[in-house]
Amino acid sequence: MPNLSPAQLSEIATAHGTPVYVYHADRIAHQYNNLKKAFGGTKARFFYACKALTNINVLKLMKKIGASLDCVSIQEVKLGLKAGFAPEDILFTPNCTDFQEYVEAKELGVNINIDNISILEQFGNKFGSSYPVMIRLNPHIMAGGNFKISTGHVDSKFGISIHQIRHIERVVKSTKLKVRGIHMHTGSEIKDIGVFLEGLQVMFSMAEHFADLEVIDLGSGFKVPYQPGDPETDVNSLGQKLSEAFKNHEKETGRKLQVWFEPGKYLVSESGYFIVKANVIKQTPATVFVGVNSGFNHLIRPMFYDAYHYIVNISNPTAPERIYTVVGNICETDTFAWDRKLHEVREGDYLVFYNAGAYGFEMSSNFNSRLKPAEVMVIDGKAQLIRKRDVYEDLLRNQIELDI
Repeated sequence: MPNLSPAQLSEIATAHGTPVYVYHADRIAHQYNNLKKAFGGTKARFFYACKALTNINVLKLMKKIGASLDCVSIQEVKLGLKAGFAPEDILFTPNCTDFQEYVEAKELGVNINIDNISILEQFGNKFGSSYPVMIRLNPHIMAGGNFKISTGHVDSKFGISIHQIRHIERVVKSTKLKVRGIHMHTGSEIKDIGVFLEGLQVMFSMAEHFADLEVIDLGSGFKVPYQPGDPETDVNSLGQKLSEAFKNHEKETGRKLQVWFEPGKYLVSESGYFIVKANVIKQTPATVFVGVNSGFNHLIRPMFYDAYHYIVNISNPTAPERIYTVVGNICETDTFAWDRKLHEVREGDYLVFYNAGAYGFEMSSNFNSRLKPAEVMVIDGKAQLIRKRDVYEDLLRNQIELDI
């Protein structure tokens, strides 16, 4: 699947200004089709984890290509419904959420995933067997590329511990709750497919406690490569091994279960490009800085997760390489890349950050009263604006000015 070319990206930057996020619709469809093919031997469903990128046009594209939707807030649920998803194709998986959001999700008719015994009991007491739910379990498996994105370990706030299964059973029995699915999610950027297989065995053992079970949900965490030579999750091998495991489980138990996943980064990360302009070249006794017209207010992953993003100077691609530290214009330590080889950068050149589709714009802010960037989607080869760049008035939009 070809990337957008430097020429295409340069045209977009010239037409729409910088900084700008660009998403390639064909790449999203390609990634989704990869998963469908890899897990073709199982009864699999894929719910796009829209917390990665919620632009309404991305959601509409996901619906068009056949994905379902995973939401972590009631607002994401409402965005999904607005984008055209049927309630049965939306999964609501919040945590530390007010009970009223669960009630609202129930009224909207979506799938509900509960990760707290208190909420489970409240939901059971209010609705009993009238509305089937799923339960998110904590399998106590440590996995993920960074502790901040590891969610299945013993100290995680996510899920109900598998060691509390007797408590769960008492709540289910006393309230007559119908549990149609059990769910786990151990983290993001999982390279070892053994993590999923280990988790599946835990889920199979938990399945014995739920008579009405239809679904085992393995979350996601499929890793995509962020730099040349990076490993990625072997979804084809995982799909084959899961297919065998589910067939064996069906033979042993007579239960034919669906498997659900919630990929986010896997579907949109590689589709995204973030284009910035070099404002200044600043030489110090220690290094040469490229100061760009953005900062961690637009792309926080390098500062928050120590994340690597491949960067290319698309304005001067044949020049000799030099070593730079790429920094932003925020009044904080604001570093995108340390000691990075780039083709010689001149003031005014465009730099492109690759793999910027997931948790890029979605985690952006107006810190330092800087304006949020525009978003563009390339659909059928045509670049279309899907979010206008902020203007000064947006900073004041929801403020109430007093006569002081």
